[in-house]
Amino acid sequence: MLADAARPDLLSARETCSLLGISQATLYAYVSRGLLESRPGPDHRSRLYPRQDVERLAQRKQAGRGAARGAAQSLDRGLPVLETQISLIRPDGPYYRGRSAIAAVHEGATLEDVARLLWDCGEHDPFAVSIDAQWPATVAGIACVASLPPLERTMSAIPLLALEVRHSFNSAPRVRHEIAATLLRHNAALLVAQPPSTGPVHRQLAQCWKPGDEAFAELVRAALVVCADHELNVSAFAARVVASTGAHLHATVCSGLAALSGPRHGGATARTHALIADAREVASIREFISTRWQRGDDLPGFGHVLYPHGDPRATEILARLRAANAGTPVMDALESIIAAAEEVSGQRPNIDFMLAAICHANALPATPALVMFAAGRVAGWLAHALEQQAQGRLIRPRASYTGIAPAAPE
Repeated sequence: MLADAARPDLLSARETCSLLGISQATLYAYVSRGLLESRPGPDHRSRLYPRQDVERLAQRKQAGRGAARGAAQSLDRGLPVLETQISLIRPDGPYYRGRSAIAAVHEGATLEDVARLLWDCGEHDPFAVSIDAQWPATVAGIACVASLPPLERTMSAIPLLALEVRHSFNSAPRVRHEIAATLLRHNAALLVAQPPSTGPVHRQLAQCWKPGDEAFAELVRAALVVCADHELNVSAFAARVVASTGAHLHATVCSGLAALSGPRHGGATARTHALIADAREVASIREFISTRWQRGDDLPGFGHVLYPHGDPRATEILARLRAANAGTPVMDALESIIAAAEEVSGQRPNIDFMLAAICHANALPATPALVMFAAGRVAGWLAHALEQQAQGRLIRPRASYTGIAPAAPE
């Protein structure tokens, strides 16, 4: 860490306050709100701040709070861009329509329970509707081809499944909830190349990966519940934009899956899985993590701008992993990675790390981590799509043009 003090890309608290024109109390408030990242200083009591982030924040302050500038900044976890009654992000984790996601895990809620809550179903249970246990002919040729990547297989089949839905554009909430429930089940089945099932999603996934392991099924249940929604993350926003056009629910789910396929979103689970795998092969995990950090590599699976003091979703899953795997070599390695990352970077594990950790703790490849994320998050995508379509407004932001100015008229 002594090297960090001399790095030109890091600023001390005093330098940061001077550049931003703020007090140290305000600086700490910025960090707690996720506006700035901090790293441990050379004496382990002081903190350092990335120069690039500080300068970007200073530019925002200088630009003022004009409507046009604020709108441009709001698309990167800044100012709110629309209203929602679906979820709220607080330091202790996400809340689904006022109910803590972490509390829902403790109460034994399933993904289906959370979906009913997110969709505001009231007393109506859309999952009570039966579904065909066989895929229709339009998708049978690809739905169970396990050699295809899960997202690509699912994105290929869902538009074709829409052709089988007679009431795709029906605006009645009860009908739309039932379409959403069937779509949530179809999405899960496609992700693991299995026939549709009316059983709980967490059991269908767990049965594919570790048949008959009830403790593992409970871990998958918890992961699905905390992944179900996270406000306007990029995939949920993509789903809302598509939904605002009036497109059917199947199209909105495809847009969410497409956004999730990017390496900066769903791809983070694969990169985290690889980080853990690499760390488990070296003689010194601390040295491995420290070397990565000092040469400027990121630590996938660590840190979250909305949870500067740690991701509560990850904390919940970590507690369950510890209870099930205490004292095992793989858990010892995971603990060492977590400790080393916090020591050298000040960052704690996020939900991506824990999804990958579930896979390592159960001798699974990286793919199930992404599948759990996609199977859970579809509940949130559908909630945002239903809310957006009920509002009946098109999402169409304006751009701030920064290119070559048109020639002046002669």
